[in-house]
Formats: sequence, structure tokens, C-alpha cells
Amino acid sequence: MSRIPSTQALRALESFARHGTVWQAADELHLTRSAVSHQLRLLERDLGFRLMNRVGTRAELTPQGKAYAEDVRRALSVIAGSASRQAGRGVTGTLTVSCPPGFASSWLCPKVGRFRETCPDVVLSLVTPRRLDDVSNPDVDLFIAFGLGNQPDMEVELLKRVEFTPLCSPALLNRLDGLPDLAGVLQANLLHLTDFEDWITWFRLAGLPEEAARTGQRFSDMNLVYAATLASQGMSMGDEFICHEAMAQGILVRPFDLAIRSPRSYYLVVPPEKAANPAVAAFRSWMADELPMA
Repeated sequence: MSRIPSTQALRALESFARHGTVWQAADELHLTRSAVSHQLRLLERDLGFRLMNRVGTRAELTPQGKAYAEDVRRALSVIAGSASRQAGRGVTGTLTVSCPPGFASSWLCPKVGRFRETCPDVVLSLVTPRRLDDVSNPDVDLFIAFGLGNQPDMEVELLKRVEFTPLCSPALLNRLDGLPDLAGVLQANLLHLTDFEDWITWFRLAGLPEEAARTGQRFSDMNLVYAATLASQGMSMGDEFICHEAMAQGILVRPFDLAIRSPRSYYLVVPPEKAANPAVAAFRSWMADELPMA
């Protein structure tokens, strides 16, 4: 191939590789599904090898497509990281970020060193809130909140929409004979965060008796839910975004294709009096590069 493919086509492939569906990639890129499909077909034509195969009604990446998508992801990350590093030069000061425990431990903490590389002179402090949507701490400069995004007196940006799906350990799945159908979940011990809401919504969608969703254990912290799930103590409604790495490593598995779109999402929330802080602006820019919106 003599020329570099279009950036839009490469972004379409990278987004499709992460999400696994054309509609989610289209949603993230603010394009129509047909536009994303067209970009992927053009990219295949330019590359000269197949990126995707059809499996029933689904499209999935070929081995070549997966390898190429990973190279594209690395290349786009290098470009984005370079922009953030240049923008962050000379930024100093302190920055306190409030973040839900699950988001912090699964996504932010493994990547926080990259922010330090971008802004080495910013002293960063991470705290966790009392509630996932709490933005009341006056000592915090920037909040990552999980909720409805209804903070009218704040600057609010959508970071990530969330889907929930049942997750369990491979050992538990084996004990439950592989859960061949949706009704198999009735055999499992259910693990809940705070209340029964997410499981009730999923049971309703699955056509299962809602009262059966009101069983099992409740936890006040998502990290506790995941710890119990990893220890094969039961099945939880997992945030696919937060659990992505655990699923990729095979330590958590998704026994069913059925998922629910949460009414809540992750938002970046900034008090207006903190918005002019250069460290806040640098962190917002870094987040935009590290976390493509969906």
C-alpha cells in the first residue's frame, strides 16, 4: 500500500475493535452505522486484506484485523499522547480529583503515570466520594462522577456511557454447567451494588421473574462486588468498561450476550470557580485523549 489510510477509517476500526459492534462505534464517533461500515470497507480495500468476517448477523475481526487494529490503537495513542505532553509543558500546581473507587482502581490508577509524564510538575491527589455521584467536596478541583449528569451549577462533560451484563469467574461458570440459557442464572448467587435495581432490570429484559433478582448479597463498594465475583462467590452485574481488562485476561467471563444500558454514565464535573486552574485544564485534555467518548 502506497498511502496512509484516512484517519477517520482508522478511528472507525479502532473503535469497532474496542466495542465489537458497528452501532457502538458509530455512537462513539457520532456517525451513522452505514458510515462506519463504509469506512471499514474502504479501509479493507486500501489495505488489500480482510479485516472482518460475518458470523451470523454479527461482524467480527479476522486475526489480521485484530493485529492491525492493535497497531492502529498504539499509533493513535502515540499521537494523542504527544499532543498532551506538549500542551502540559510548564503546567504546575496541585490538583485533587474525586473518582468512584471502581473507576479509580480499574482505569485511572493503572494510567495515572501517563498523566505524570504529561504534567510532571502537577501534584495530583486522588480521593473517593461518599456516593458515586457526589460532587460536594469543596477541596476537590475535578470530579469523575457516576450518575445522571444533572449538576446544573457545574461544568459537566460526558465521559463514558455504561452497559451492564452478568459476569462471573470461569470456575463458577463451570460449577453451573456453563449456563446454557438465560434461566441458568436462577442457579447463581447474585451479588449487588447497594440495591437490586440493575439485576431487576436485567431479569425483566430476560423474561425472568423479578422477585428472583432480590436475592443474594449487597455491597456498598463496587470493588467489594468484584472481589467476591473473582473469588467465585457469585455472579454480578458488571460494568463492561470497568471490567474490560479482567474480561480480556479471562479472569471474568460473560456467560450471556444480553446487556442493559445503564441510565447512569461517567461524567467529568468541574466547579466553575476551578475551571480556570491550568492543572484542571491539563487533566481534562489528558482524559479526552486517554478515554474516547462512548
